[in-house]
Amino acid sequence: MSLALYRKYRPGTFAEVKGQEHVTGPLQQALRNGKVHHAYLFSGPRGCGKTSSARILARSLNCEKGPTPDPCGVCDSCVALAPNGPGSLDVVEIDAASHGGVDDARDLRERAFYAPVASHYKIYIIDEAHMVSREGFNALLKLVEEPPEFLRFVFATTEPEKVLATIRSRTHHYPFRLMPRRELTDLLQSVVDQEGIAVDPTVLPLVVRAAAGSARDGLSILDQVLASAGPAGVTRDDAAQLLGVTPDSLLDDVLDAFAARDGASVFATVDRVMENGHDPRRFAADVLERLRDLVVLDAVPEAGDKGLLDCPPDQLTAMARQAASLGTAGISRAADLFHDGLTEMRGTTSPRLLLELICARVLLPAASLGDAAVLSRVERIERRLEITGDTAPSPTAAPRPVTPTPVAPVPPPAPESPAWPTAAVPGTPEPVATPEPEPVPEPPAAAGGLDATAIRRSWDAVLEDVNGRKRTTKALLLNAQVLDVQGKAVTLGFTTAALARTFQLGTNEAALKESLQAVLGLDATLVITTATGGEATGPGPAAAPVAAASVAEAPTVPAYEGLAPGDEIEPEDPDNPQGERIGGGGEDAAIALLKDQLGGTVLDQ
Repeated sequence: MSLALYRKYRPGTFAEVKGQEHVTGPLQQALRNGKVHHAYLFSGPRGCGKTSSARILARSLNCEKGPTPDPCGVCDSCVALAPNGPGSLDVVEIDAASHGGVDDARDLRERAFYAPVASHYKIYIIDEAHMVSREGFNALLKLVEEPPEFLRFVFATTEPEKVLATIRSRTHHYPFRLMPRRELTDLLQSVVDQEGIAVDPTVLPLVVRAAAGSARDGLSILDQVLASAGPAGVTRDDAAQLLGVTPDSLLDDVLDAFAARDGASVFATVDRVMENGHDPRRFAADVLERLRDLVVLDAVPEAGDKGLLDCPPDQLTAMARQAASLGTAGISRAADLFHDGLTEMRGTTSPRLLLELICARVLLPAASLGDAAVLSRVERIERRLEITGDTAPSPTAAPRPVTPTPVAPVPPPAPESPAWPTAAVPGTPEPVATPEPEPVPEPPAAAGGLDATAIRRSWDAVLEDVNGRKRTTKALLLNAQVLDVQGKAVTLGFTTAALARTFQLGTNEAALKESLQAVLGLDATLVITTATGGEATGPGPAAAPVAAASVAEAPTVPAYEGLAPGDEIEPEDPDNPQGERIGGGGEDAAIALLKDQLGGTVLDQ
């Protein structure tokens, strides 16, 4: 039977302990100076070398040449305390998880006063020291405080805060750390070289990620992977399947679908995950890991060359494309959603359903009003504005939001003369026939500019922004639609002339301009008309067919004494310039106004 790798390659000297130089260096110097304390506390995560270092310390203390930082390795004590040695009667290891009671502590205290059999020191290594009961610690307190000259203690624990404070204060505390990724990779690579088994270079990153900084866990996982090696060695697909890691193909499919907002492909990928027997929680965790890599790659495009990401070149190319497609805000928002979703998945009875809900939230940023969702939508708009023609973002670098190039305003085309007689309005001059002007050639669209279709697609977002600035303006805009865009000039058609005139009063136009700037980055000038003929399409609000007659422009700020811009006033009725009341006033006046000005019909009274 073969020996487990974590036992076969257990360090025998301080020089062989990897990733803990901040601990091994001071310990070696203390041994070199002859400043050995009577009690030590080694703390840190599991599998980082606490117990191994305690054994090395015991070996250094009891070497024939000791105390020494470099045990000779040939004396009886060094041979007995070697990683695979038989052990020594003078070095006692106690597992406090099963021997942490007060009776065990009293038994240890009684035996501790016997001198060592054949060594310089009698050493007690108490593993999982936080499992010792309070009564047990109290029974050891006097012994730890004033031990015999030949007695040494080493407490090892993953939870030092649970060790009795009075015990902790009498020790030298050395905190161990998780092993850095690069050093753990080098350690595993050296083991693979010594074992002589062919391993795909992309396998070790999977093992390192699964080990999460624990050297012992890394060696155990590597042992399992090497045991499954076939005639050709260990391949990445075999290792991923053995470790339960989501294949890169599934991660690429779901992230490409997110970037394309392809819901069918996203849910088809989730279905493949379940059909292949993958754990939805593990899949969500692996997607979150990939999103973390995309965050790094988006911030540092050369992360692969700098060693920040340990991925094969073809994978880095695919990830760069995904980062460019999703955008900075999109990646961050998706990562937040998957992080929160993983928390919700704990203990859930329907993990697949929750996974699908997370994917739906990623696909629909418009369904959320949070800052991340709004930023994601704005980023998509900005990215659309910077695209010219069919040019796509570079797949090797993350896009940077840019401000659209300002376009010189283009005057709107002159309104056509009405083809039918216009009803005479009291107080207004009769229309005068004018010759039809020569057709003006339509100016070419500016590169990266917005057309009417693009604004209509984003109209809901514009209205939402307007609502936050002035709700009455949004109410008016629900009866309007974008008819045309020429450069910066946006032609807006209202369903009735009265609504168009009302919109031109107060600060309605200013509120809409601010929202167009905030949502679309467009510094617009507005042309207000009445929609009465033709037809327009788009996701904007339903309106009557497209305009045939334009409304006379009204001043942006009415010149009424004592009123500031934005004050709500009752506008002067151009059809009743003398200010006479229609129908006398009150309810009758309101009904008359609805019938005569807005075309209403009284159904019941």
